[in-house]
Amino acid sequence: MIDLHTHSIFSDGDLIPAELAQRAYAAGYKAIAITDHADHSNFDFILPRLIKGCSKITEKGNITVLPGIELTHVDPRDISDLSREARKLGAKIIVVHGQTLVEPVPAGTNKAALLADIDILAHPGLITEEEVKIAADRNIYLEITTRKGHSFSNGHVARLARRFQAQLVLNNDAHSPADFVGREMAAKIAQGAGLTAEETAVMFANSQNLFQKVCA
Repeated sequence: MIDLHTHSIFSDGDLIPAELAQRAYAAGYKAIAITDHADHSNFDFILPRLIKGCSKITEKGNITVLPGIELTHVDPRDISDLSREARKLGAKIIVVHGQTLVEPVPAGTNKAALLADIDILAHPGLITEEEVKIAADRNIYLEITTRKGHSFSNGHVARLARRFQAQLVLNNDAHSPADFVGREMAAKIAQGAGLTAEETAVMFANSQNLFQKVCA
């Protein structure tokens, strides 16, 4: 299993990166990305520290940990510039906090994110057909999430992704140890979203493909 959307104490997670990685490893994950919440105030503080920590953890050989960022609740007009700056600072995975049903994310975030240099649009809520088409055209992954609340729209995201052939990844959006659900439960959550076993296998493979791409 690979999880490309997790959080440490550098935002609202419970654990330092080393413990987060160890908890993920113990739960059966072979790779994670730490993608702490960021805006203009902190992305240049978070990334150098994650890069250092992730490198030290990865070199030990148990689990690969990628440094990333999740642009969160920022003005949609700033997403493109912030994603570009984060990439320059060394973010391997760039996630944008999509228009989930359970938080007041600014209107227009989903579309702005899909027009920027990002990898994953997380928990995109009631994403529109137009936005899913953009994701498909630009090879940006849409997230199926195991996180409570954010998962309310998984079925909607899965249905439109199937219709417009957009690529999906499944992430835990882990903030604490219990959030790493493992492969069996992840597959059940995917089934609950309406995905077939074949579609779920492709979704898991997408995480592997994205991981390999950013590590190349």
